[in-house]
Amino acid sequence: MSAINREQVAHLAELARIEMSDEELARVAGELDLIVESVASVSQAAGDDVPATSHPLPLHNVFREDVVGETLTQEEALSNAPDSQDGKFRVPAILDGE
Repeated sequence: MSAINREQVAHLAELARIEMSDEELARVAGELDLIVESVASVSQAAGDDVPATSHPLPLHNVFREDVVGETLTQEEALSNAPDSQDGKFRVPAILDGE
């Protein structure tokens, strides 16, 4: 027996304000029914001896350690700036006011 039928798809399409032809309703009903059957078969395959997982492969952190390295002095950082003022980069104002 089908878990999803044409009438259910038509009802959902109406709720979502999606206009569907009779051919589309029949096709989508079949596709959704196949999806429900596939999920059910996967659910049956996982027995009590299979631990629940959130990911099929083990995950590990691939980021490097955050280590402080050599940094630029304020003067070195501003040495190639087109304009600076009071030890900061000076850029054109893009907003009115402050």
